Amino acid sequence: MNRKKRLQAIIDVFEREQPIPETELHFESSYQLIVAVILSAQCTDVRVNKITPDFYKAFPDADVLATASEAEIFEKIKSCSYPNNKAKNLKNMAITLLEKFGGKLPEDPEQMQELPGVGRKTAHVLASVLFRQNVLAVDTHVQRVSVRLGLAPGAKTPLAVERKLVEIAPSETLHNLHHWLILHGRYICKARKPLCNKCPVVEFCTYKLKTT
Repeated sequence: MNRKKRLQAIIDVFEREQPIPETELHFESSYQLIVAVILSAQCTDVRVNKITPDFYKAFPDADVLATASEAEIFEKIKSCSYPNNKAKNLKNMAITLLEKFGGKLPEDPEQMQELPGVGRKTAHVLASVLFRQNVLAVDTHVQRVSVRLGLAPGAKTPLAVERKLVEIAPSETLHNLHHWLILHGRYICKARKPLCNKCPVVEFCTYKLKTT
């Protein structure tokens, strides 16, 4: 089975099991999602969802966040990973969002990356979740699962994984593919001990073939 057919077979299973996959981050606006995604870097969604309710109360919009001190921001996110760096990025993100984009998040992922704390992965998450754009965000879960399933053989970087997936995936599935792969990696295809006995796509998995 070639990579394209393998991916389609996997997508067919994911579509049956979870027709509408969604982010596990809690948010009610584009501002809240960009904050949550910045906080989620090297941090679990569970932890972020514990932090953000108080954060949103203290800094309800970009205007308030831009005028807050980094120390004030730090106090609200100190239980998150890398709070010093994230506090700085969050403040500067709010300032740039206001000064450069009039407080409105641009829909173009390339423009999004002009915001401090927003790299390619974060921009693609925002574009796919908020604007249903057919772009693919690749994090550690997506990279691990894609390589194990034989969808991105030999890919060593997130960008390499993205390119290999984009060349074989139906474009209209890309905004869902990130969620399917990340959730699969989070709950089934775990880094240290994948739950192959519970995997709904194990029959298509090259990693399983190597370990049996």
